[in-house]
Amino acid sequence: MLGLLRLLALLTGDPQADRAVPPTGFTARLTLFTAGAMAFLAVFALALSLATGRLADRWSAELARTSTLRISAPADQMAAQTAAAVKVLETTPGVASARPLTDDEQKALLEPWFGPDLPVETLPIPRLIEIVEDGDGYDAAGLRARLQAEVPGAVLDDHTRWREPLVAAANRLRMLGFSAIVLIAASTAAMITLAAQAALAANAQVIKVMRLVGARDTYIAGAFVRRFTLRALTGAAVGTLAGIVAILLLPRADAAGGFLTGLGFQGTGWLWPLVIPPLAAVTAFFATRAAALRTLREQS
Repeated sequence: MLGLLRLLALLTGDPQADRAVPPTGFTARLTLFTAGAMAFLAVFALALSLATGRLADRWSAELARTSTLRISAPADQMAAQTAAAVKVLETTPGVASARPLTDDEQKALLEPWFGPDLPVETLPIPRLIEIVEDGDGYDAAGLRARLQAEVPGAVLDDHTRWREPLVAAANRLRMLGFSAIVLIAASTAAMITLAAQAALAANAQVIKVMRLVGARDTYIAGAFVRRFTLRALTGAAVGTLAGIVAILLLPRADAAGGFLTGLGFQGTGWLWPLVIPPLAAVTAFFATRAAALRTLREQS
């Protein structure tokens, strides 16, 4: 109940105390612009963090459930070794399916590097077998031992060396996004502190008169805190709305493909940007209060 009363007091304010704070001017514009610009950037930083989190989960899930077996053998032995490898895989616990890739599929894999006219059937290209895991997966060390004994030309790639660096990179990118949000909050606090100090300095004579009639520093500081908190809330709301619109205007991932086109929010993730304006207001509240009380002590 006490918290609600304080919130109502912050929103309604005191007309007498508000005279110490200029309703317009450089400091008002600076606060609104800073809060709006930082909120806009925070939306993209938040979208980056959430998108990289989804990317890390997707890469981990996709690469963790599949493996590749590469058969390198003379042309006259390729079919026999491929059949032997498939037989070994079909009898391996944890392997759901094993399927040799067709020439067209292997050609499609090599096309980005060698072009569409690569004669796969005439080149000594290893045969690839796609392995899909089941349940808890298979024993990679045991499978390698069996393949070494029965299919000498087989090399198992369980994608560990691909999965771990990719997931680690995505996780670092996600942490970079959260770090950017922290820096944005710190920059917002710094700019609002400077604006509050400038407003206090510009209204030193008004503050002096208010002190002569008995106004306490906490009373005067409350007026600055209210004005700057509401300005930060308003600017951040506008900046957040602009950021959401910009995110909506990005190409969809299913239309263009790639990571950057998947930058955005999904499902309940759309609720996260709504946290930015209240967070900006809280940041402005504490930054302005600290700056106002410190500056008033220096002026006394």
